[in-house]
Amino acid sequence: MISKLSPAKVNLHLRVLGKRKDGFHDISTLMQRISLYDEMIFSPADHGITLSCPGSAIPENNDNIVYRAADALLSRLSHPPGMHITINKKIPVAAGLGGGSSNAATALMTVNDLMDLHYNTDDLMKIGAKLGADVPFFIFGKAAWASGIGDRLQAADNVPPLWFVLINPGFGISTKMVYDNLNLRLTKRVVNYKCPVLHTADDVVKGLHNDLERVTLVLHPILRYFKNILVQNGALGALMSGSGPTVMGIFADEQGAITAEKALENAGGREWSVFAARSI
Repeated sequence: MISKLSPAKVNLHLRVLGKRKDGFHDISTLMQRISLYDEMIFSPADHGITLSCPGSAIPENNDNIVYRAADALLSRLSHPPGMHITINKKIPVAAGLGGGSSNAATALMTVNDLMDLHYNTDDLMKIGAKLGADVPFFIFGKAAWASGIGDRLQAADNVPPLWFVLINPGFGISTKMVYDNLNLRLTKRVVNYKCPVLHTADDVVKGLHNDLERVTLVLHPILRYFKNILVQNGALGALMSGSGPTVMGIFADEQGAITAEKALENAGGREWSVFAARSI
């Protein structure tokens, strides 16, 4: 048995540059892993792949991206062993935090190690891209600018250490629905976008932007309220992560984040989840 931590991510900057012929969208986004984790436990089993996700409504069969990730590697073996994977969820589901993609990436990397398959990082990223656009980012393992559909990565080595407070309202959002409601024109041209320079915390705060807020904040005005109360409680800036609905505030230091986390836990509704986290 082996236990692994599977981190969440936030989007510090997200531009949607156009809709493609294949129905996907070209984007430019800065993604950062944070210290909010699911725990994944990998254990030997009699045969096949089995999943358990206690306390969560996510599927425990081949509809789960983790099952498909494990199968993508185990199916390459002539005599694949049985494996049971337990996912103890702490990252909210359908929250704009990449929990499912992170779990899939963790499964790929762990199965690769356990089975001595010797796939390198690039190999695993290519396999992961077939599972989901954000999976390669978690295999990449560092802050990165993502372009294309999110699968082309460039290291963002100069992003400073950051502290966050996240508020999740307790409901999920369909990423596909959000993109479908952007009403962008189909683009046939090659999209060139210059990423902003984000070397300091002040740069990051000035660069906070998410085109997907145009859809999600209109559908769920409470997210505007979250942005406001984060700033009122000391955040230097606030932004929705990904397609939402989680909203994050950026804080100058750990103490400010922890103080805000406690205040917002007491002020929030029962369905809210509030987390302090740092960049990793």
